[in-house]
Amino acid sequence: MAHACGVDFGTSNSTVGWQRPGQHALLPLEDGKSTIPSVVFYNADEEQFSYGRAALTEYLAGYEGRLMRSLKSLLGSGLIDGQTEVGGQALPFRDLLGKFIGELKRRAEQAAGREFTQAVFGRPVFFIDDNAAADKQAQDTLAEIALSAGFTDIAFQYEPIAAAFDYESTIDREELALIVDIGGGTSDFSLVRLSPARARKADRRSDILATGGVHIGGTDFDKYLSLAAVMPGLGLGGLLLNGTEVPSAPYFNLATWHTINLAYTRKAAEQLKDVYREVRERDKFARLIDLVEQRAGHWLALQVEAGKIVLSDSPTAQLSLDRLTPPEMIHLSREQFHTSIAPLISNVENTVVRLLSDAGVAADQIDSVFFTGGSSGVSLLRQRIAAVVPQARQVEGDLFGSIGAGLALDAVRRFS
Repeated sequence: MAHACGVDFGTSNSTVGWQRPGQHALLPLEDGKSTIPSVVFYNADEEQFSYGRAALTEYLAGYEGRLMRSLKSLLGSGLIDGQTEVGGQALPFRDLLGKFIGELKRRAEQAAGREFTQAVFGRPVFFIDDNAAADKQAQDTLAEIALSAGFTDIAFQYEPIAAAFDYESTIDREELALIVDIGGGTSDFSLVRLSPARARKADRRSDILATGGVHIGGTDFDKYLSLAAVMPGLGLGGLLLNGTEVPSAPYFNLATWHTINLAYTRKAAEQLKDVYREVRERDKFARLIDLVEQRAGHWLALQVEAGKIVLSDSPTAQLSLDRLTPPEMIHLSREQFHTSIAPLISNVENTVVRLLSDAGVAADQIDSVFFTGGSSGVSLLRQRIAAVVPQARQVEGDLFGSIGAGLALDAVRRFS
Protein backbone atom coordinates (compact mmCIF):
# COMPACT_ATOMS: atom_id res chain seq x y z
CA MET A 1 0.00 0.00 0.00
CA ALA A 2 1.17 3.49 -0.81
CA HIS A 3 2.59 5.67 1.95
CA ALA A 4 1.62 8.86 0.11
CA CYS A 5 -1.77 10.39 -0.52
CA GLY A 6 -3.41 12.65 -3.05
CA VAL A 7 -5.07 15.82 -1.75
CA ASP A 8 -7.79 17.54 -3.77
CA PHE A 9 -8.23 20.80 -1.88
CA GLY A 10 -11.18 22.27 -3.74
CA THR A 11 -12.92 25.61 -3.73
CA SER A 12 -16.21 24.01 -2.70
CA ASN A 13 -15.34 20.44 -1.65
CA SER A 14 -12.19 18.49 -0.80
CA THR A 15 -11.12 14.83 -0.88
CA VAL A 16 -8.07 12.76 0.04
CA GLY A 17 -7.13 9.66 -1.98
CA TRP A 18 -4.97 6.72 -0.89
CA GLN A 19 -4.19 3.96 -3.37
CA ARG A 20 -4.78 0.45 -2.00
CA PRO A 21 -5.17 -2.80 -3.97
CA GLY A 22 -8.80 -3.73 -4.48
CA GLN A 23 -10.18 -0.81 -2.47
CA HIS A 24 -11.79 2.51 -3.29
CA ALA A 25 -9.14 5.23 -3.30
CA LEU A 26 -11.05 7.99 -1.53
CA LEU A 27 -10.95 8.04 2.26
CA PRO A 28 -14.03 8.86 4.35
CA LEU A 29 -13.58 12.34 5.79
CA GLU A 30 -16.94 13.26 7.31
CA ASP A 31 -19.93 11.13 8.33
CA GLY A 32 -18.69 8.26 6.17
CA LYS A 33 -18.58 10.47 3.07
CA SER A 34 -15.44 10.92 0.98
CA THR A 35 -16.10 14.62 0.36
CA ILE A 36 -15.94 17.39 2.92
CA PRO A 37 -17.13 20.90 2.08
CA SER A 38 -14.20 23.34 2.14
CA VAL A 39 -15.75 25.33 4.96
CA VAL A 40 -14.47 26.62 8.30
CA PHE A 41 -16.75 28.04 10.99
CA TYR A 42 -15.58 29.69 14.18
CA ASN A 43 -18.29 29.13 16.78
CA ALA A 44 -18.00 32.15 19.06
CA ASP A 45 -20.49 30.68 21.55
CA GLU A 46 -18.30 27.62 22.14
CA GLU A 47 -15.00 29.26 21.14
CA GLN A 48 -13.98 26.50 18.74
CA PHE A 49 -13.60 25.78 15.03
CA SER A 50 -15.69 23.31 13.07
CA TYR A 51 -15.29 22.09 9.50
CA GLY A 52 -17.28 20.83 6.54
CA ARG A 53 -20.94 19.91 6.91
CA ALA A 54 -20.74 20.37 10.66
CA ALA A 55 -19.57 23.95 10.09
CA LEU A 56 -22.50 24.68 7.78
CA THR A 57 -24.93 23.09 10.25
CA GLU A 58 -23.72 25.24 13.13
CA TYR A 59 -23.85 28.38 11.02
CA LEU A 60 -27.38 27.70 9.78
CA ALA A 61 -28.47 26.83 13.34
CA GLY A 62 -27.78 30.45 14.26
CA TYR A 63 -24.65 30.18 16.40
CA GLU A 64 -22.68 33.40 16.69
CA GLY A 65 -19.46 33.23 14.77
CA ARG A 66 -17.74 33.55 11.43
CA LEU A 67 -18.20 31.27 8.42
CA MET A 68 -15.48 31.08 5.79
CA ARG A 69 -15.84 29.27 2.47
CA SER A 70 -14.02 29.25 -0.89
CA LEU A 71 -10.71 29.77 0.90
CA LYS A 72 -8.87 28.35 -2.13
CA SER A 73 -9.96 31.42 -4.10
CA LEU A 74 -7.68 33.52 -1.89
CA LEU A 75 -4.55 31.85 -3.31
CA GLY A 76 -2.75 34.18 -5.69
CA SER A 77 -4.86 37.18 -4.70
CA GLY A 78 -3.92 40.12 -2.50
CA LEU A 79 -6.42 38.90 0.08
CA ILE A 80 -4.23 35.92 1.05
CA ASP A 81 -2.07 38.20 3.20
CA GLY A 82 -5.12 39.74 4.83
CA GLN A 83 -7.01 38.68 7.91
CA THR A 84 -10.47 38.40 9.35
CA GLU A 85 -11.83 38.89 12.83
CA VAL A 86 -12.51 35.62 14.62
CA GLY A 87 -13.62 35.57 18.24
CA GLY A 88 -12.59 39.19 18.70
CA GLN A 89 -9.09 38.51 17.40
CA ALA A 90 -7.49 38.98 14.00
CA LEU A 91 -6.79 35.66 12.27
CA PRO A 92 -4.68 35.68 9.07
CA PHE A 93 -6.25 33.95 6.08
CA ARG A 94 -3.07 31.87 5.70
CA ASP A 95 -3.69 30.43 9.17
CA LEU A 96 -7.29 29.61 8.25
CA LEU A 97 -6.14 27.70 5.17
CA GLY A 98 -3.59 25.96 7.36
CA LYS A 99 -6.29 24.91 9.82
CA PHE A 100 -8.38 23.38 7.04
CA ILE A 101 -5.47 21.58 5.33
CA GLY A 102 -4.36 20.31 8.73
CA GLU A 103 -7.87 19.03 9.40
CA LEU A 104 -7.89 17.22 6.03
CA LYS A 105 -4.61 15.54 6.94
CA ARG A 106 -5.81 14.58 10.42
CA ARG A 107 -9.06 13.05 9.15
CA ALA A 108 -7.34 11.18 6.32
CA GLU A 109 -4.80 9.71 8.73
CA GLN A 110 -7.55 8.71 11.14
CA ALA A 111 -9.45 6.95 8.33
CA ALA A 112 -6.32 5.22 6.98
CA GLY A 113 -4.84 4.32 10.35
CA ARG A 114 -1.44 5.71 9.39
CA GLU A 115 0.48 8.96 9.03
CA PHE A 116 0.80 10.69 5.67
CA THR A 117 3.87 12.84 5.19
CA GLN A 118 4.02 12.73 1.38
CA ALA A 119 1.27 14.12 -0.82
CA VAL A 120 0.44 15.12 -4.37
CA PHE A 121 -1.78 18.19 -4.28
CA GLY A 122 -4.09 19.00 -7.14
CA ARG A 123 -3.92 22.47 -8.63
CA PRO A 124 -5.84 24.26 -11.38
CA VAL A 125 -4.05 24.83 -14.67
CA PHE A 126 -4.15 28.51 -13.75
CA PHE A 127 -4.77 29.76 -10.23
CA ILE A 128 -4.72 33.23 -11.78
CA ASP A 129 -5.35 33.94 -15.47
CA ASP A 130 -2.65 35.68 -17.52
CA ASN A 131 -0.30 36.30 -14.58
CA ALA A 132 2.53 33.78 -14.31
CA ALA A 133 4.05 35.44 -11.24
CA ALA A 134 0.77 35.39 -9.31
CA ASP A 135 0.14 31.82 -10.40
CA LYS A 136 3.53 30.70 -9.08
CA GLN A 137 2.93 32.61 -5.87
CA ALA A 138 -0.38 30.79 -5.40
CA GLN A 139 1.28 27.36 -5.72
CA ASP A 140 4.17 28.39 -3.47
CA THR A 141 1.71 29.64 -0.86
CA LEU A 142 -0.23 26.37 -0.92
CA ALA A 143 3.04 24.45 -0.57
CA GLU A 144 4.04 26.55 2.43
CA ILE A 145 0.65 25.98 4.06
CA ALA A 146 0.82 22.23 3.42
CA LEU A 147 4.29 22.06 4.98
CA SER A 148 3.08 23.98 8.01
CA ALA A 149 0.22 21.46 8.34
CA GLY A 150 2.71 18.59 8.72
CA PHE A 151 3.45 17.28 5.22
CA THR A 152 7.17 16.97 4.47
CA ASP A 153 7.24 16.00 0.77
CA ILE A 154 4.85 17.76 -1.60
CA ALA A 155 4.30 17.57 -5.34
CA PHE A 156 1.66 19.16 -7.55
CA GLN A 157 -0.39 17.84 -10.43
CA TYR A 158 -2.84 19.63 -12.69
CA GLU A 159 -6.35 18.64 -11.64
CA PRO A 160 -7.55 17.65 -15.15
CA ILE A 161 -4.47 15.44 -15.57
CA ALA A 162 -5.31 13.72 -12.28
CA ALA A 163 -8.88 13.19 -13.53
CA ALA A 164 -7.41 11.72 -16.74
CA PHE A 165 -5.44 9.17 -14.71
CA ASP A 166 -8.64 8.12 -12.94
CA TYR A 167 -10.52 7.75 -16.24
CA GLU A 168 -7.61 5.82 -17.73
CA SER A 169 -7.99 3.16 -15.03
CA THR A 170 -11.42 2.29 -16.49
CA ILE A 171 -10.65 1.93 -20.22
CA ASP A 172 -9.41 -1.07 -22.24
CA ARG A 173 -8.11 0.64 -25.39
CA GLU A 174 -6.25 3.75 -26.43
CA GLU A 175 -8.20 7.01 -26.52
CA LEU A 176 -7.52 10.66 -27.17
CA ALA A 177 -9.52 12.20 -24.34
CA LEU A 178 -10.58 15.74 -23.60
CA ILE A 179 -10.78 16.06 -19.82
CA VAL A 180 -13.23 18.72 -18.64
CA ASP A 181 -12.98 19.64 -14.96
CA ILE A 182 -15.42 22.34 -13.87
CA GLY A 183 -14.77 23.01 -10.20
CA GLY A 184 -15.94 25.62 -7.76
CA GLY A 185 -13.35 28.21 -8.75
CA THR A 186 -11.81 27.21 -12.08
CA SER A 187 -12.53 25.39 -15.33
CA ASP A 188 -9.59 23.22 -16.38
CA PHE A 189 -8.96 21.11 -19.44
CA SER A 190 -6.40 18.65 -20.71
CA LEU A 191 -5.98 16.74 -23.93
CA VAL A 192 -4.34 13.40 -23.14
CA ARG A 193 -3.56 10.12 -24.88
CA LEU A 194 -4.70 7.34 -22.55
CA SER A 195 -4.45 3.55 -22.61
CA PRO A 196 -3.77 0.63 -20.24
CA ALA A 197 -0.25 0.36 -21.66
CA ARG A 198 0.49 4.07 -21.28
CA ALA A 199 -0.74 3.92 -17.67
CA ARG A 200 2.33 1.85 -16.79
CA LYS A 201 4.73 4.58 -17.91
CA ALA A 202 6.47 6.53 -15.16
CA ASP A 203 6.84 9.63 -17.33
CA ARG A 204 3.58 10.76 -18.98
CA ARG A 205 4.70 14.09 -20.36
CA SER A 206 4.66 12.93 -23.98
CA ASP A 207 1.03 11.80 -23.59
CA ILE A 208 -0.18 15.26 -22.55
CA LEU A 209 -0.90 17.17 -25.75
CA ALA A 210 -2.18 20.37 -24.14
CA THR A 211 -3.56 21.86 -20.95
CA GLY A 212 -5.63 24.98 -20.46
CA GLY A 213 -7.93 26.69 -18.04
CA VAL A 214 -9.82 29.78 -17.05
CA HIS A 215 -10.68 31.25 -13.66
CA ILE A 216 -14.40 30.51 -13.96
CA GLY A 217 -16.23 27.93 -11.87
CA GLY A 218 -19.33 27.04 -9.94
CA THR A 219 -19.02 29.88 -7.45
CA ASP A 220 -19.07 32.29 -10.41
CA PHE A 221 -22.30 30.66 -11.62
CA ASP A 222 -23.71 31.22 -8.12
CA LYS A 223 -22.57 34.83 -8.19
CA TYR A 224 -24.17 35.79 -11.48
CA LEU A 225 -27.39 33.93 -10.73
CA SER A 226 -27.60 35.83 -7.44
CA LEU A 227 -26.92 39.18 -9.10
CA ALA A 228 -29.56 38.50 -11.76
CA ALA A 229 -32.33 36.94 -9.70
CA VAL A 230 -31.93 37.89 -6.02
CA MET A 231 -29.99 41.11 -5.55
CA PRO A 232 -32.43 43.34 -7.51
CA GLY A 233 -34.94 42.63 -4.73
CA LEU A 234 -32.41 44.11 -2.29
CA GLY A 235 -31.90 47.27 -4.32
CA LEU A 236 -29.29 46.36 -6.95
CA GLY A 237 -29.88 48.45 -10.06
CA GLY A 238 -31.95 51.00 -8.16
CA LEU A 239 -31.36 54.74 -8.23
CA LEU A 240 -30.21 57.35 -5.77
CA LEU A 241 -32.04 60.66 -5.36
CA ASN A 242 -29.52 62.29 -7.73
CA GLY A 243 -30.36 59.81 -10.50
CA THR A 244 -27.20 57.68 -10.32
CA GLU A 245 -27.27 53.96 -9.62
CA VAL A 246 -27.00 52.53 -6.13
CA PRO A 247 -23.36 51.42 -5.51
CA SER A 248 -22.99 47.80 -6.56
CA ALA A 249 -20.00 46.83 -4.36
CA PRO A 250 -22.09 45.49 -1.40
CA TYR A 251 -24.08 43.25 -3.75
CA PHE A 252 -20.97 41.86 -5.45
CA ASN A 253 -19.38 41.19 -2.05
CA LEU A 254 -22.46 39.31 -0.86
CA ALA A 255 -22.73 37.34 -4.12
CA THR A 256 -19.07 36.23 -4.05
CA TRP A 257 -18.29 33.48 -1.57
CA HIS A 258 -14.83 34.57 -0.48
CA THR A 259 -15.76 38.27 -0.06
CA ILE A 260 -19.01 37.89 1.89
CA ASN A 261 -17.32 38.71 5.18
CA LEU A 262 -16.20 42.07 3.77
CA ALA A 263 -19.84 43.16 3.93
CA TYR A 264 -19.81 42.74 7.71
CA THR A 265 -17.07 45.23 8.57
CA ARG A 266 -17.86 48.35 10.57
CA LYS A 267 -16.84 50.55 7.65
CA ALA A 268 -19.14 48.68 5.26
CA ALA A 269 -22.07 49.00 7.69
CA GLU A 270 -21.55 52.76 7.96
CA GLN A 271 -21.42 53.08 4.17
CA LEU A 272 -24.73 51.24 3.85
CA LYS A 273 -26.39 53.65 6.26
CA ASP A 274 -25.02 56.60 4.30
CA VAL A 275 -26.40 55.19 1.06
CA TYR A 276 -29.77 54.43 2.66
CA ARG A 277 -30.37 58.14 3.18
CA GLU A 278 -29.92 58.71 -0.56
CA VAL A 279 -31.81 55.81 -2.15
CA ARG A 280 -35.20 56.11 -3.79
CA GLU A 281 -36.44 52.60 -2.99
CA ARG A 282 -35.70 52.50 0.72
CA ASP A 283 -37.78 49.40 1.36
CA LYS A 284 -35.52 47.28 -0.84
CA PHE A 285 -32.32 48.75 0.55
CA ALA A 286 -33.60 48.25 4.10
CA ARG A 287 -33.81 44.52 3.34
CA LEU A 288 -30.14 44.58 2.34
CA ILE A 289 -29.16 46.31 5.58
CA ASP A 290 -31.21 43.83 7.60
CA LEU A 291 -29.54 40.90 5.82
CA VAL A 292 -26.09 42.29 6.60
CA GLU A 293 -26.99 42.99 10.23
CA GLN A 294 -28.09 39.35 10.54
CA ARG A 295 -24.78 38.31 8.97
CA ALA A 296 -26.88 36.10 6.73
CA GLY A 297 -24.87 36.56 3.54
CA HIS A 298 -23.62 32.97 3.55
CA TRP A 299 -27.16 31.74 4.18
CA LEU A 300 -28.34 33.64 1.09
CA ALA A 301 -25.45 32.30 -1.00
CA LEU A 302 -26.32 28.75 0.10
CA GLN A 303 -29.92 29.22 -1.06
CA VAL A 304 -28.74 30.44 -4.47
CA GLU A 305 -26.29 27.54 -4.76
CA ALA A 306 -29.07 25.08 -3.93
CA GLY A 307 -31.25 26.66 -6.61
CA LYS A 308 -28.45 26.34 -9.16
CA ILE A 309 -28.06 22.64 -8.37
CA VAL A 310 -31.80 22.04 -8.83
CA LEU A 311 -31.70 23.79 -12.20
CA SER A 312 -29.08 21.32 -13.44
CA ASP A 313 -31.82 18.64 -13.41
CA SER A 314 -35.10 20.58 -13.45
CA PRO A 315 -36.45 23.46 -15.57
CA THR A 316 -37.49 25.47 -12.50
CA ALA A 317 -36.49 25.99 -8.88
CA GLN A 318 -37.83 27.93 -5.92
CA LEU A 319 -35.85 29.86 -3.35
CA SER A 320 -37.57 30.24 0.00
CA LEU A 321 -35.89 33.36 1.41
CA ASP A 322 -37.48 33.32 4.85
CA ARG A 323 -34.75 35.37 6.51
CA LEU A 324 -35.52 38.42 4.41
CA THR A 325 -37.83 41.05 5.78
CA PRO A 326 -40.49 40.44 4.60
CA PRO A 327 -39.90 36.80 3.59
CA GLU A 328 -39.96 36.11 -0.14
CA MET A 329 -40.32 33.15 -2.51
CA ILE A 330 -38.31 33.59 -5.70
CA HIS A 331 -39.05 31.46 -8.76
CA LEU A 332 -36.05 30.62 -10.91
CA SER A 333 -36.03 29.18 -14.41
CA ARG A 334 -33.27 27.34 -16.20
CA GLU A 335 -33.54 29.89 -19.01
CA GLN A 336 -32.95 32.72 -16.52
CA PHE A 337 -29.95 30.86 -15.11
CA HIS A 338 -28.47 30.21 -18.54
CA THR A 339 -28.92 33.84 -19.53
CA SER A 340 -27.12 35.02 -16.39
CA ILE A 341 -24.09 32.78 -17.00
CA ALA A 342 -24.00 32.86 -20.82
CA PRO A 343 -20.90 35.14 -21.01
CA LEU A 344 -19.05 32.84 -18.61
CA ILE A 345 -19.96 29.74 -20.63
CA SER A 346 -18.79 31.45 -23.83
CA ASN A 347 -15.43 32.09 -22.17
CA VAL A 348 -15.18 28.43 -21.16
CA GLU A 349 -16.11 27.31 -24.68
CA ASN A 350 -13.47 29.59 -26.22
CA THR A 351 -10.88 28.10 -23.88
CA VAL A 352 -11.66 24.62 -25.19
CA VAL A 353 -11.42 25.83 -28.80
CA ARG A 354 -8.01 27.38 -28.08
CA LEU A 355 -6.86 24.16 -26.40
CA LEU A 356 -7.55 22.14 -29.55
CA SER A 357 -5.88 24.76 -31.68
CA ASP A 358 -2.79 24.85 -29.47
CA ALA A 359 -2.51 21.06 -29.69
CA GLY A 360 -3.04 21.03 -33.46
CA VAL A 361 -5.87 18.53 -33.02
CA ALA A 362 -9.07 18.55 -35.06
CA ALA A 363 -12.37 18.17 -33.24
CA ASP A 364 -13.15 14.87 -34.99
CA GLN A 365 -9.96 13.33 -33.60
CA ILE A 366 -11.28 13.45 -30.02
CA ASP A 367 -12.56 10.03 -28.92
CA SER A 368 -14.13 10.98 -25.60
CA VAL A 369 -14.96 13.91 -23.35
CA PHE A 370 -14.61 13.07 -19.67
CA PHE A 371 -16.55 15.36 -17.34
CA THR A 372 -15.65 15.81 -13.70
CA GLY A 373 -16.02 18.56 -11.11
CA GLY A 374 -19.17 19.44 -9.23
CA SER A 375 -20.20 22.17 -11.67
CA SER A 376 -19.76 20.14 -14.85
CA GLY A 377 -23.42 19.13 -14.70
CA VAL A 378 -24.64 22.53 -15.91
CA SER A 379 -26.57 21.63 -19.04
CA LEU A 380 -25.67 24.75 -21.05
CA LEU A 381 -21.98 24.06 -20.49
CA ARG A 382 -22.28 20.47 -21.69
CA GLN A 383 -24.24 21.56 -24.74
CA ARG A 384 -21.63 24.11 -25.77
CA ILE A 385 -18.71 21.71 -25.30
CA ALA A 386 -20.59 19.00 -27.22
CA ALA A 387 -20.97 21.50 -30.07
CA VAL A 388 -17.17 21.94 -30.17
CA VAL A 389 -16.48 18.17 -30.34
CA PRO A 390 -19.79 16.72 -31.65
CA GLN A 391 -18.44 13.27 -32.54
CA ALA A 392 -16.80 12.57 -29.18
CA ARG A 393 -18.38 10.18 -26.69
CA GLN A 394 -19.44 11.91 -23.47
CA VAL A 395 -18.41 10.19 -20.24
CA GLU A 396 -19.29 11.33 -16.74
CA GLY A 397 -16.84 10.47 -14.02
CA ASP A 398 -17.22 10.80 -10.28
CA LEU A 399 -17.98 14.52 -10.29
CA PHE A 400 -16.52 15.00 -6.81
CA GLY A 401 -14.02 12.14 -6.62
CA SER A 402 -12.18 11.61 -9.90
CA ILE A 403 -9.46 14.14 -9.15
CA GLY A 404 -8.72 12.79 -5.68
CA ALA A 405 -8.58 9.22 -7.01
CA GLY A 406 -6.26 10.29 -9.83
CA LEU A 407 -4.00 12.14 -7.42
CA ALA A 408 -3.74 8.97 -5.33
CA LEU A 409 -2.56 7.08 -8.44
CA ASP A 410 -0.03 9.82 -9.16
CA ALA A 411 1.22 9.72 -5.56
CA VAL A 412 2.14 6.04 -6.01
CA ARG A 413 4.14 6.82 -9.16
CA ARG A 414 5.96 9.75 -7.62
CA PHE A 415 6.74 8.50 -4.13
CA SER A 416 6.85 4.70 -4.29
